[in-house]
Amino acid sequence: MTRMLPLFSRLLGAVTVAALFAPLALFASRVKDLSVIEGGRDNQLVGYGIVVGLAGDGDSNAATTLRSVANLLQRYGLTIPASDIKAKNVAAVMITADITAFIKTGARIDVNVASMGDAKSLQGAILLQSPLLGADGRVYAVAQGPVATGGVSGGAGGAGGASVQKNHPTVGIVSNGGIVEREINATIVRDNTLRLLLHNPDYTTASNIAEAINAKWPASANPVDAATLAVRLPEDYRGRDVAFIAELGQLESNSDTLARIVINERTGTIVATTTVRLSQVAISHGSLTITVTSNIGVSQPNALSNGKTVAVPSTQTAVNEGRGGFTVLNEPPSVERLAAALNALGVSTREMMSIFQTLKRAGALQAELVIN
Repeated sequence: MTRMLPLFSRLLGAVTVAALFAPLALFASRVKDLSVIEGGRDNQLVGYGIVVGLAGDGDSNAATTLRSVANLLQRYGLTIPASDIKAKNVAAVMITADITAFIKTGARIDVNVASMGDAKSLQGAILLQSPLLGADGRVYAVAQGPVATGGVSGGAGGAGGASVQKNHPTVGIVSNGGIVEREINATIVRDNTLRLLLHNPDYTTASNIAEAINAKWPASANPVDAATLAVRLPEDYRGRDVAFIAELGQLESNSDTLARIVINERTGTIVATTTVRLSQVAISHGSLTITVTSNIGVSQPNALSNGKTVAVPSTQTAVNEGRGGFTVLNEPPSVERLAAALNALGVSTREMMSIFQTLKRAGALQAELVIN
């Protein structure tokens, strides 16, 4: 059965470790959640466009923006030099979108818009019709419509001014603003065979999925490698590809996970799988805190001494070493046992990160250690 990833997060290093690795309920996953069918992937689109109606928050007369506006007006029979155009209400933007497989011409998709100049905000902007290109340089969709930013900015700023900003006002979305103009052809079944691509390649998971498929349709699935399974359509489903894929996706199988500990030092988050194992090891950890305080004193001369008042710096140093604990990890050498030991030591998140790294260097941690 699949082992869920127990997550423990410690904020500001102030919360003690408590039952972080307790195994949760085991469960099986659907094949459609563990894999994707080859040929049915998404494709990325990108484009360049102009947004208008920014109420003075647009680009500050950037050359590319002015030239774009001039070219746009020329399409409508207006020939105006770029130097005569003011762009305070206009901004140049990059447009991105994902187009899913099997989507048909005329369908609508969401598009993301981001300022590429020095516009202060895209609040209230209208995206003018812009083509979206695929990696092959062909136009697959066009986008147009009002931009929703989800952020605001205001205030004059500058010296003596006040300003406020919430979220990112220079990035927005045009909901259903893209219209598909060209369908992307996708072939998922070749010679009555389809291929499943695992989201997380693993030999055990691939073998388990093949067993689940063959239990329902004997001799149909064959694991090619850790990431790929070739599945042959049964005779009863020849010509009924959709029905077979729908039923295939509902099958449940056990997935496996690598022994891995992921540490994010920026957020103080540690994630570990219950497949992590330890050699018998003893852990001792103590904390050392050194505090250096600088003070400025004043030396005042006596009256009529012709002396000078001078500042006298002074430094005070204090050393505080916490009491260390020594814990021996006996059987079972598991991550649950390590969690109990760390809880007994009362270590902080940052100290825990150091312990994991030291265990890995000592060869006592049988798991991949990933530090972000």
